[in-house]
Amino acid sequence: MAIVNGVATLLALATFLGIVWWAWSAGRARANHEASMLPFALPDEPVSDTQRKKNEGNPS
Repeated sequence: MAIVNGVATLLALATFLGIVWWAWSAGRARANHEASMLPFALPDEPVSDTQRKKNEGNPS
């Protein structure tokens, strides 16, 4: 049973390292940059009157 656990652990480690290698490879740099900019591509949501009044009392 210990051998099965060891093989499963090695398989999981190899899979993890493969995903890390793939994610940080030079070929993914452009896709990673584009994905990191996605939150900024969305338009700003308008602030409601209720939220505006609530924030007036809280200087930030």
